[in-house]
Amino acid sequence: MISKSRPARFFDTAPPEIFFLFSAAAQYTGAVVAVNLFDEVNPATVALFRVISAAVFLILFSLRSNHARWTRQDLTQAGLFGISTALMNLFFYWGIDRLPLGKSVTIEFIGPIVVAAVRTKSVRNFWALGLATLGVMALGGVELTSEPLGLLCILIASVMWAMYIVLGSAVAQTDRGVAGLGVGLAIGALVLLPVGASGSGVVLTTPHLLFACIVVGATSSALGYGIDQAVLRRIPVRRFSVMLALLPVTAAIFGVVFLDQNPTLTDIFGMALVLVGVGMQERDEIDRHPEVAQTP
Repeated sequence: MISKSRPARFFDTAPPEIFFLFSAAAQYTGAVVAVNLFDEVNPATVALFRVISAAVFLILFSLRSNHARWTRQDLTQAGLFGISTALMNLFFYWGIDRLPLGKSVTIEFIGPIVVAAVRTKSVRNFWALGLATLGVMALGGVELTSEPLGLLCILIASVMWAMYIVLGSAVAQTDRGVAGLGVGLAIGALVLLPVGASGSGVVLTTPHLLFACIVVGATSSALGYGIDQAVLRRIPVRRFSVMLALLPVTAAIFGVVFLDQNPTLTDIFGMALVLVGVGMQERDEIDRHPEVAQTP
């Protein structure tokens, strides 16, 4: 039996919430950069470069890994995952170009809520989901918007987010590391070409814009989604969906640290509800024995 290194053992045994928070921080770092890019680059082009750069990073990272030969089913599975992820990014960027980020994240959370609700079987997990949902609503607020197109984009992104979770779990369970994620995003990039390619010229000829787009891809997708894949190997889809409620909490913390946005008492109450909801979930068999999830 090959003994694992100390970092590998830590990754296998440490609470998955720790790694999820790293993923959330990486994704919001990329989101801040992306929003600032919208004044010079259209959102569809930013989404395209995000997906392409992430695919390149992940494929290069996985080149030395030895995995089984790709089958048609593997490629189909990775492709569907990559397409749903690419479309999630595209519609989310179109949405936050018209709506506030906090409101958008709250509305988009409908997708993970539905996934978690469908897979929630115990009373304890039902209450955990309810508390996390109420916490997200308190953080983002629930009100009608005067931007119907922006709302439609966020709702479509919400559906794609649900597909990202379900399909991403299937891809994560294959014995390919992040190779499946990289190949899937490469396929997803092809879907974005028709809407994002028209604005690519200014990015390719402007070094600081190209660098910023690469940073968005490296942080939000390559790092953020790569960590998500590792977490999905350890925990069930239901628990992962509820843990996504930590994203608005992370956004609020980023606002305090980087944007000098002081949270209200309602925000603090919402964060507390999310943390209690995430913490009270039952630990399933896959949580207690992560090696079960890693078995091909």
